Amino acid sequence: MALPPQIHERLAALGIRPGEVDERFILGSGHGGQKLQKTSSCVWLRHRPTGVETRCQRARSQSANREQAWAELCAKLEARQRAERAALMDEREQDRRRNRQKSRGLKVRMIQSKKHRAGIKAHRGRPDRD
Repeated sequence: MALPPQIHERLAALGIRPGEVDERFILGSGHGGQKLQKTSSCVWLRHRPTGVETRCQRARSQSANREQAWAELCAKLEARQRAERAALMDEREQDRRRNRQKSRGLKVRMIQSKKHRAGIKAHRGRPDRD
């Protein structure tokens, strides 16, 4: 069975080959009666390199379930890729903030704070030894 062109496009955009995905047709579970218990209409997909899995048994038809399962797998992999990109951007932003120069106002406030703290410490004294 061939995959729809939209799925091929999404997989190509993600840099994933269909050969990297394990596909199995298994017996469904739950309500559905005799049709569900006799046919392997449930589709299970797993992307080997990442370990992302998906199962689909929404429709009675195996081909409809297969298409939905592939679409779900693509969505999960896209979300994973977006999360990785966001984490990388956050890390870069934190590094940029950590290494940027302090503003003039911040430096002035910091010096005033240090002088205030030094004044408090200067009033401390050693206890008298009587």
